[in-house]
Amino acid sequence: MVLRIAAAVLLFTLISATAIAENKLVYRPAKVVYDISNPDPKVLEHMLDRVSMLQNIYQNDSFEASIVFVVHEGAIPLFGKADRNKHPELMRRARSLSMGEVIQFRICKASANMQGFKKSDLQEFAFLVPMADAEMVRLQQEGYAYLR
Repeated sequence: MVLRIAAAVLLFTLISATAIAENKLVYRPAKVVYDISNPDPKVLEHMLDRVSMLQNIYQNDSFEASIVFVVHEGAIPLFGKADRNKHPELMRRARSLSMGEVIQFRICKASANMQGFKKSDLQEFAFLVPMADAEMVRLQQEGYAYLR
């Protein structure tokens, strides 16, 4: 019996090592919160690229995966509507990513108010939360990994 267990453990270890060596490492879907405050549209574009790849790796599994952008400070104007937005293509892409159930955008209401934004000034696909820091802490308490 002990020999069978040892053989099974060895086989599992060899299969795992082979998968890693062949770049076939499998990532299980997870919960992730991204802290977005940089006003540079290129930074947001890069973040959207990363999240799109992550969503694909997680196979768009809405039961196990959740990716949340918490937007605050200088990044809020990127999520402005119409005349308050200088990057409509970037917002079309963000909206497209949020169409499924895996990716969500949450905007800090306190920071938006301080910058003169009302809910009606912001993209409809993004939800308002009272405070970015509190939201990120809450999500981490729920098991979300923090990424910047």
